[in-house]
Amino acid sequence: MGEGSSDEGRPLVSKPSSAAARHRRSRAGRRTAVFSAAAVAAAGLGAIPLVMSAHAATDLAHQVLPAEDGWAASGTGTTGGSDAAAAQIFTVSTRAQLVKALGSASNTIPKIVQIEGTINANTDSSGSTVSCAGYASGTGYSLTAYLKAYAPSSWGRRKVPSGTQETARAAAAAKQAKNVQITVPANTTIVGVPGSNAKIVGGNLMLKNVNNVIVRNLTLDSPEDCFPQWDPTDGPTGNWNSEYDTVTLRGATHVWADHNTFTDGPMYDSAEKTYFGREYQVHDGLLDITKGSDLVTVERNRFTSHDKTTLIGSSDTDDASKLRVSIHHNVYAGIVQRAPLARIGQVDVYNNYFDTTKLNGYAHSYSIDSRAGAQVVAQDNYWKLAGGRKASSLFSGDGTGAIAGSGNLVNGTATDLDAAHNATASSSKKIKTTVNWTPALTAGLESSAKNLPISLARTTGAGVLTASGGTAAVAAAATED
Repeated sequence: MGEGSSDEGRPLVSKPSSAAARHRRSRAGRRTAVFSAAAVAAAGLGAIPLVMSAHAATDLAHQVLPAEDGWAASGTGTTGGSDAAAAQIFTVSTRAQLVKALGSASNTIPKIVQIEGTINANTDSSGSTVSCAGYASGTGYSLTAYLKAYAPSSWGRRKVPSGTQETARAAAAAKQAKNVQITVPANTTIVGVPGSNAKIVGGNLMLKNVNNVIVRNLTLDSPEDCFPQWDPTDGPTGNWNSEYDTVTLRGATHVWADHNTFTDGPMYDSAEKTYFGREYQVHDGLLDITKGSDLVTVERNRFTSHDKTTLIGSSDTDDASKLRVSIHHNVYAGIVQRAPLARIGQVDVYNNYFDTTKLNGYAHSYSIDSRAGAQVVAQDNYWKLAGGRKASSLFSGDGTGAIAGSGNLVNGTATDLDAAHNATASSSKKIKTTVNWTPALTAGLESSAKNLPISLARTTGAGVLTASGGTAAVAAAATED
């Protein structure tokens, strides 16, 4: 089909300068030129490409990670699809358009995919919604039969499910995975169109063994696994395990996740049933960084209403030279745990705001966990304690990981969180307080955390970026001045 085909999305074209030059430019130099899909449509231009001068300032879709902005700025930096040619710039509004615009995992041609409005991942090629019953149709799976087959009273607790119903469950899960898992290739920028309430509902963006990806300005509603697997051997009483993260990095490098909103809404865990004495868990992680992923910057996102939020390293034997991640200027509200849970790598957590108030049924357990020798630096963050939470509960570990904490505030008061944890932890769970590295890529580091609750409330998450790449809240403040 032609470039203007509805199956491919509408092209919105600009001609950027070289990636290397843009990577060295300051952030301020990239905040101009407002061109949106809505403006093009309003002008009656339809699918006509909008061509800008090669010397024009970069818009939101072409922005790259600023220099020294976390681990993803290391080496060549992270430029995503900023060098995309005209034919590789798309605006999409359906799952089918999104999948087609992204192409196969092996397609490394730079591309920009702009999402306009809401995309429901649980839809077929025609755009019709597919329910859990629809995925199960023809597989022989039913939850009632599954529960009967693997009830601990008859199946026991020493072996994982196998046989007819487990085979049927796996077949139904595979059908859902074809829709829910959306493969993102290398050299790609995925960005929400400002003002369109850009959102992916129920999708799992999968970045597997790819390099140089940017994800920005999206609300990402966590996928709901229709077919969690019962594992009676997982823990002392078994667990229901779901399959899909909201964004998954497996062996991915140079990734920038910026100004997104991650949430379980509107299906919160409190609405789920309990089987075999365990919560029927349909959610997995929000942003998991595993399997040797490396050089990742996670900034100015909102993580809200979720249990297991961010896992860095899925195995105690992951490559010790990788899993280097920067997490800064994010908001965590209604988060139970893993903000993050880090294994092995060098992780910098700075200038984040953690609100431990119970939200939508999600009660705080801990914030940062360091294990398997992870080297975590936690500097100048702000915690709001609520509901009887204590400073001793904010850090966690297995006794092998380190967290070098400094400048952290708890309810506005400077607090040594390592000491608070170690004062109550058993000897085998005490956190090491020194690390083997010093963060150097810390663009935007604020030496005081005291203003973070206010400033981050206005400048994080989806919907605050403008088409020129600036922040609406900052622009409004400048106008008032």
